[in-house]
Amino acid sequence: MRVEDLGMLAYRPAWEMQERIHAEVLAGGDERLLLVEHPPVITLGRRPGIERNMLASEEQLAQLGVELVQSDRGGDITFHGPGQLVVYPIIRLADHHLSVSGYVHRLESAVIRALKEWQIDAYADPKAVGVWTNVNELPSKICAIGVRIRKGVSMHGLALNVATDLNYFNLIIPCGLTGRAVTSLQQLRMSHTPLMDQVKDIIIKHLMGSLGNTA
Repeated sequence: MRVEDLGMLAYRPAWEMQERIHAEVLAGGDERLLLVEHPPVITLGRRPGIERNMLASEEQLAQLGVELVQSDRGGDITFHGPGQLVVYPIIRLADHHLSVSGYVHRLESAVIRALKEWQIDAYADPKAVGVWTNVNELPSKICAIGVRIRKGVSMHGLALNVATDLNYFNLIIPCGLTGRAVTSLQQLRMSHTPLMDQVKDIIIKHLMGSLGNTA
């Protein structure tokens, strides 16, 4: 499995790159882990009626320089922006003996193990996909997960808030869930926030541990 760091790249070009690599992997090419940060963008999943979870107007988004994209991933509405590590694994699920739900659980467990290295007690919620931790007893999402499996090969993936400006999440109801919050490594670790390159290394290690073994 090859790791490619795309740096800062807009959502649509990164999506186009995923499509090209998806075709290569489907044809038997090397599986990939794509790492990227996106400029501010709100993406909508395929769930019906999720427009109601958009709180900002088009004018507000334009003033803030936030792009709006209808994606083909699963899940609801979310935000991507600088300071957030986005990882797109493009793998053949059958090679890893994984169902779709098993794949999502592997992503969650890899992030949970990674967060333990920073003494963050995170968990998966069977009622809400993603990785959560409690902040002042309030369930708070630190990592969103939304995937698409087409012809047995994965696209899209996970978004871990490292030093993300959490104010952007006030523009939406994240993942359509009320009564919950959003957090980041920066918020939880305060002055001891790890550098993005350090986070990348730890996340890659745990994702490769979860997904790296093929048949």
